[in-house]
Amino acid sequence: MILTLLQVALGGALGASARYLTGVAMTSLMGRGFPWGTLAVNILGSFLMGLLVVALANLSATRLAPFFAVGFLGGFTTFSSFSLDVATLYERGDVALALGYVAVSVAVSIAALFAGLLIARNLFA
Repeated sequence: MILTLLQVALGGALGASARYLTGVAMTSLMGRGFPWGTLAVNILGSFLMGLLVVALANLSATRLAPFFAVGFLGGFTTFSSFSLDVATLYERGDVALALGYVAVSVAVSIAALFAGLLIARNLFA
């Protein structure tokens, strides 16, 4: 348990650092008019999660999953976990559930962000 927690913590620190550096690089390359950094980490993180899941399974290296999947990719972007959840639902034949999960996750998460903004602005204004 402690070793797993250390793997997640170290991976998370490295992933968050990579996310920050990716954001800085994308802003430098593309400018500030669009969230290119977030888009880049979401796409790259999802791609890496796809590679990782198959590689870990085929290499029987699941003991590395906490470091890479939860830690590094979790720190880099939780969107990769969301993407894996959607793919898992889809691949097991729950297409409607996968679509519902996408719709609810996006809509409710954005609504929750606006609720947080509203509450914080009223508390701290």
